[in-house]
Amino acid sequence: MELGTVAITGAAGTIGTVVREALRDEARRLVLIDRVPLRAERPHEDVRTVDLRDASAMRSALAGADRVLHLGGVPDEAPLPDLVEANVLGTHHVLEAARHARVERVVLASSNRVTGFYPADHHTGPGDPVRPDGLYGVSKVAVEALGRLYADKFGLSVVCLRIGSFETAPSEPRHLATWLSPRDAVGYVRAALTVPPTTRFASVYAVSANTRRFWELPDPAVLDYAPVDDAERYREHIPGADLPADPAAPQAGPFALPEFTLRHLDP
Repeated sequence: MELGTVAITGAAGTIGTVVREALRDEARRLVLIDRVPLRAERPHEDVRTVDLRDASAMRSALAGADRVLHLGGVPDEAPLPDLVEANVLGTHHVLEAARHARVERVVLASSNRVTGFYPADHHTGPGDPVRPDGLYGVSKVAVEALGRLYADKFGLSVVCLRIGSFETAPSEPRHLATWLSPRDAVGYVRAALTVPPTTRFASVYAVSANTRRFWELPDPAVLDYAPVDDAERYREHIPGADLPADPAAPQAGPFALPEFTLRHLDP
């Protein structure tokens, strides 16, 4: 499918950089948006230095876009006001700009952390109630809720990707279940950008085909991508990989510990 003009927020980030490289030969035009200055590397790349909190600038940046990949925001645990401002309000500005621009598809970067408190022996799917493991997870729950609202109320076509542990290679025991390889990340993004417009809303886990994964892979009828990488091939290089896992431990691992969030709260 012809991608047309694709706008990417958070284009300077780790996933944004990989996706930019993969899509630059597939999109007619790439609009690369970040608060960090970027440099155009191809004639069809349009670089915009924009803060997500600036609604007017975001509306200008998305004018003429056919598809939007929203990766921008605070990427980990932080004080709740910071997360609300960047992730929740920032996503609202993106969705509003997309509504005004009549964008065909918005792909929102959600996170596996929206369900991080399910135990490791629970095969978790997007139909399960949310169980965020921290304030960051809460902000991503709100991101998904905004996407659903704009799909139901304004007819936007929205796909939320619950991104796993994006790493070049897995490096810790939890990654054996949660790893998302760069190749599979691109595959999920490409599939999400090209889902038929009849899909109004979908939320799926973006995770590699890990033998030990505890998240459902997408139904092909919802998102037609089958991941190809498996963290198990790195098992020998990961300390503790052969130790028995606690089936009752939270899927989020250390992210679920009180200390992970307490440092961002008032004493």
